Amino acid sequence: MHDIKAIRENRDGFIAGLKRRGISSAESEADRLIGKDADLRALQTRLQQAQARRNEASKLIGQAKAKKDEAQASALMAEVAGLKDEIAKGEDRERNLKAELENELASLPNIPAADVPEGTDEEGNVEVPARAFGTRPGLNSAREHFEIGEALGMMDFERAAKVSGSRFVYLTKSLARLERALGSFMLDLHTDTFGYTEVSPPLMVRDAAAFGTGQLPKFEDDLFVTSREATYTEHFVQLGRAQVEGRDIDAIKLDPDVRLWLIPTAEVSLTNYVLNEFLDESALPLRMTAYTPCFRAEAGAAGKDTRGMIRMHQFSKVELVSITTPEQSEAEHERMTDCAQEVLKRLGLHHRVMTLCAGDMGFTAKKTYDIEVWLPGQGRFREISSCSNCGDFQARRMKTRYRGKDGKVKDFVHTLNGSGLAVGRTLVAILENYQNADGSITVPEVLRPYMGGLEKIEK
Repeated sequence: MHDIKAIRENRDGFIAGLKRRGISSAESEADRLIGKDADLRALQTRLQQAQARRNEASKLIGQAKAKKDEAQASALMAEVAGLKDEIAKGEDRERNLKAELENELASLPNIPAADVPEGTDEEGNVEVPARAFGTRPGLNSAREHFEIGEALGMMDFERAAKVSGSRFVYLTKSLARLERALGSFMLDLHTDTFGYTEVSPPLMVRDAAAFGTGQLPKFEDDLFVTSREATYTEHFVQLGRAQVEGRDIDAIKLDPDVRLWLIPTAEVSLTNYVLNEFLDESALPLRMTAYTPCFRAEAGAAGKDTRGMIRMHQFSKVELVSITTPEQSEAEHERMTDCAQEVLKRLGLHHRVMTLCAGDMGFTAKKTYDIEVWLPGQGRFREISSCSNCGDFQARRMKTRYRGKDGKVKDFVHTLNGSGLAVGRTLVAILENYQNADGSITVPEVLRPYMGGLEKIEK
C-alpha cells in the first residue's frame, strides 16, 4: 500500500517508479490520487468548520434562552439542525472518498528500489555472478523428471487427473518419501543453522490477511476460495471503510458468507502473524519458517508447463519470512537469499541468482532475487525460489508498526519473504540432476539420513 502523503510530496518520483513498472498511465494515476486526496482533505476541513459552528451555535442557544430571546433561539436551533444534516451527509461522503482512495492505492504495485535493473520482462533480469554455484552435470540424453518418475512407477498424473483434474499428481513409495525428506531437511537447516522459528500456520485465511500481503483484491482469480457467493470486490469498499476508520477489520461481517482463502504460499499466514500489531524494536528481526502445502489456481498460466510438476495447483514449499526495521531489511534480504541458496549448495545442485528487473517483479516487491536451478532434462534454468524485500508496502496494508525502546511508535515494519525452497521443484531438480542411465536416481548424501539410509531410488 502506498502513502498518499508521500505521493503528494514526491509526485514525480512516484510517477517514475510506476513507469518503471510498465504503467504507462502513471501520470494520470498520480493526478487522480492527488486530486481525490485534495477533495477529501477539503471536505474534512469543511466538516471541521461545520462541527465547530454547530458547537458554537449550541452554546448560543442556551444563552438566547437565558435572555428569553425565543426568536434568536429558534433561528439558532434551525441552524444547528441544518448543520447536523450537513455533517451527516458530509461524513458519509468522507467515508466513500476514503474507501475509494484506499481502493485505488491498494491496486497499484510497489515502487522498485533504486538498484533494481530496468526492464519490462524476464529478458531484463540480470545475473549476480558472485552468487552462482556449481557446474552442469555431464549427462547424455538427460530425461525430464516426469519421464523418470513415471518410469519408476512412483509419479502418476493420470490417476490424479481422474480424481482432481489437471495439474495434480500422486507421488508414491520412495518419491513420496523423498518429498517428505526434502521438507524435513530444509526445515532443519533453516531452524538449526539459520535460527528461523518453525511455525505450523493456518492453511486458510480471511480476506484481511489476503489483502494484507497483496493477494487481494488484484489476484483474486489466482486463489482458491471456500465460497464464491460474493466476490472480494463487492466487499472491498466495506473493508476499506473499516480500515480507514480504525475499526477492527477482523470483526467485519462480510455477508452473505465469511470466506476463507486457501493459501497460495505460507507467506500469507506467516507475514500476517503480526497483522495490526505494534512490535517491540528489540524483538526484530523476527524470522519464521513453515513447511506447508500451497494452492494456486494458476489462472494466468494457461498452456504453460502442462506436463510434469513445474506448475501445479497443489504443491509443497518451505517458506521464509522476516519482519524487520527499515534499517535492517536490505541486509536481511541478502541473508535470506543466502539461506535459500544453502539448501541447493548442500544438495549439490547447480544454480544461479538473478536480480529481477522492475517490470518482472511481483506486485508487493521492491526488490527480488530469483534463484534458478539447472534442469538437464529441460536444458535450462528454472526458478526454484524468489526472495523479495517488500519494504513497508505490506506493513501499511496490515497496519503493522514497531515501537522503540522508549515505547514510542516509530514506523511501519519492513517485510520479506522467500522460498527456502519450493519442495516439488527441488524434487524435480534431484530427479533430473541425479538420474542414472539405468533409470535409477542417486539420493544426495545429505538426504540419506531422512530416507532411512537409502542411497538409490530404483523401480
